[in-house]
Amino acid sequence: MSPRIRGLRACRAWLKARPQGGDAFLAVLLLALGLFQVFWQRIGVDDDVHWRDPDVWQALLIVVGAMALTLRRVWPMTTLAVVLAAEIGLTVGDYVPTISDAVLLLIAVYGVAAHRGLARATLGGVAALAVFNVMLYLLPSGVETVSVLTNNALVVGVWVLGRNLRLRRAYFAELEDRAARLERARGTDARAARIEERSRIARELHDVVAHHVSVMTVQAGAARRIIDRNPDGAREAMSTIEEVGRTALSEMRRIVGVLRTDRDADQAGRELAPQPGLGDLGALLDHVRETGLAVQLWIEGEARTPSPGVDVAAFRLIQEALTNTLKHAGPKARAWVRLYYSAADLTVEIEDDGRGTATIMADGGDKPGHGLVGMYERVALYGGELRIGPRVGGGFGVRARFPLEA
Repeated sequence: MSPRIRGLRACRAWLKARPQGGDAFLAVLLLALGLFQVFWQRIGVDDDVHWRDPDVWQALLIVVGAMALTLRRVWPMTTLAVVLAAEIGLTVGDYVPTISDAVLLLIAVYGVAAHRGLARATLGGVAALAVFNVMLYLLPSGVETVSVLTNNALVVGVWVLGRNLRLRRAYFAELEDRAARLERARGTDARAARIEERSRIARELHDVVAHHVSVMTVQAGAARRIIDRNPDGAREAMSTIEEVGRTALSEMRRIVGVLRTDRDADQAGRELAPQPGLGDLGALLDHVRETGLAVQLWIEGEARTPSPGVDVAAFRLIQEALTNTLKHAGPKARAWVRLYYSAADLTVEIEDDGRGTATIMADGGDKPGHGLVGMYERVALYGGELRIGPRVGGGFGVRARFPLEA
């Protein structure tokens, strides 16, 4: 970028940040032009008409009218009144009209139309038009009818331009306000979806923890009954209680801070059922195949038993991804499910070659669906990582990594 362009952009940014400074610069420029024309150049002066010689009063009126422009954004009606008063003084005094006089009047009319409501803008425009015609009538040189009509059309055109720009600014302000409201609504909807999903996860993990506590209670009762006659069996029961207690404590730590909502009446019965895990993956895939979607499963590495929470989360992740494939990929799509077991992690990949990439990405970009929100919440709950996006070669892919240990 050239230094000249950078300088112009910096100047434009400065004027945009300080609009009143730009108005002051314009006022000084018009003042200099008017004084130069009056005292040194006298452009367009008709020698056959008696004009009053330039004096300090003409200069004072030009200064007052020009400097009033610095307030045209703050007090546009006052600025217009001052400019009209100065123009009337110059006309009544038979001073030579200048180009800056006409420009001052047009800018003042534009300021009223662009920065005030319709009622005040109309009042200011009518007053300016009336005063302008009186000024034309009082000119000693006289004005032709065509010039009168042309000048009136110019004043009206500047007023209409100011109104259009005001309406345009109001329209863009409304668009920005609407966009801000939609952004807040999207944030509220996303927070509601996260709260709902966390509540559902808490209910699922509640069953896992409840199972562990039940096992601990049974083992403790058995150890109490046999501690005198079978110490070795009691010690074994106590070891089981310790192991199960650690697992339950780990699960409880994961759900600390997750708020629970009231259970729906129609879901109360379903929440009592045992939660599925990766051991039920075969039944899930069979069910999906019955819908017509071709699904293949690969398991790599030495299979290890994850914690109950990770087991449920991985199963639900695969279930949600395959559900998205069924909904968006199309009738001829294929899907692949891969499980990679490493020493410390379980990586789950679900991919398809369908045509639902645009639909799913739109759901996840502008207004995330509860399913995608649930995926992120489940993986984040166990300290894992999740990537969702288009697949190389077409289709869609979901990749999640879960730590096997708590």
